[in-house]
Amino acid sequence: MSLSSATSDLPARRKLRLDPRSAALIEASVIPLAALLASALIFSLFLTLLGKDPIRFFALVWTGGVASSFSFQNTLQRAAPLILTGLAFAVPARIGMTLLGAEGALVLGGLASALVAIPMVLAGWPVWLGLPIMALAAMAVGGVWMGIAGWLRHYRGVNETISSLLLTYIAVAIMNFLVEGVFRDPGSTNKASTMPLGPDWRIGDMPGTSVHWGLAAGVIIAVLLWVLMERTTFGFAARIAGGNLRAAQAQGLAVGKLAVASCAIAGACAGLAGFFEVTAVHGQANASLAAQYGFTGILVAFLARQNPLAVVPVALLFGALGASGGLIQRRMDMPDATMLVLQGIIFVTLLVSETLYGRLPFLSTEQAGDRT
Repeated sequence: MSLSSATSDLPARRKLRLDPRSAALIEASVIPLAALLASALIFSLFLTLLGKDPIRFFALVWTGGVASSFSFQNTLQRAAPLILTGLAFAVPARIGMTLLGAEGALVLGGLASALVAIPMVLAGWPVWLGLPIMALAAMAVGGVWMGIAGWLRHYRGVNETISSLLLTYIAVAIMNFLVEGVFRDPGSTNKASTMPLGPDWRIGDMPGTSVHWGLAAGVIIAVLLWVLMERTTFGFAARIAGGNLRAAQAQGLAVGKLAVASCAIAGACAGLAGFFEVTAVHGQANASLAAQYGFTGILVAFLARQNPLAVVPVALLFGALGASGGLIQRRMDMPDATMLVLQGIIFVTLLVSETLYGRLPFLSTEQAGDRT
């Protein structure tokens, strides 16, 4: 072998040292970051065509999202429900299911917690007992609601994407019907709402901050779900079913039960987000519960590659975008829908970037072993 040929083989041999797991980890980091950068460039071109300064736009995003203690805490406040709704999409996605029902589970979970609270508040129950019951009610209702989509998918062959989306519309309609009807508080004249909980039944902020405890709950649940999906037999079985359904069935795995359980866990996460929206933000159930957190959570989970731990920082990113929206509207004279346009561009770019997995030149499939 000549010296020149040996030298030319060095890059290929360096590639061979990457095992498939390391290559997948690099892809899961590089490709989403590249998609974000591409989205920023596309949106910058969009702003330029509108006669707006893209540099100023992103500077205002930084100012409104993280530049000060107030703005950063506002970001954390907005990220709390996004963590939980992002997890609500990520968990079923690990088993190969695409559920769009987090918004409905959040709405019904928040409604359930508010309705359960009414008799306890009127009866003078202790808060330390009532709040956990409200949280459990929200998680149970959300889990059952999204569990329906999993049951329909694996026992009746109904597409889970369509069924979960329809269930979301039904959930919002149920909430509006009950809040504007039998459970409407007579004192809510401007916006139909349930009876206000009162200050004693509100979830307070974490010490030294203006951020409610929903953020801490979201981070803890993200860690627990990562352990569940990566370090338990349940998670191993879910990954097998998500990677190859026929192989999972051939191994005797209860795919149907795995699907229903994954959807129920997802719904419980979204329902808990509704509980915190009622007890920490609104103080009652009303139409404000349908704030599109469930749909934004889909984008969060996509960018996080369905990794529960990665959901947390990605939720912070989108929380910062939401927190800076008002500042951008005032300073740049742009409409509220500006951030929705940016999110849409990010979503489309992420979908396109899915075609890059397994095709990066420096992470070719040949690096898994020496084929010579």
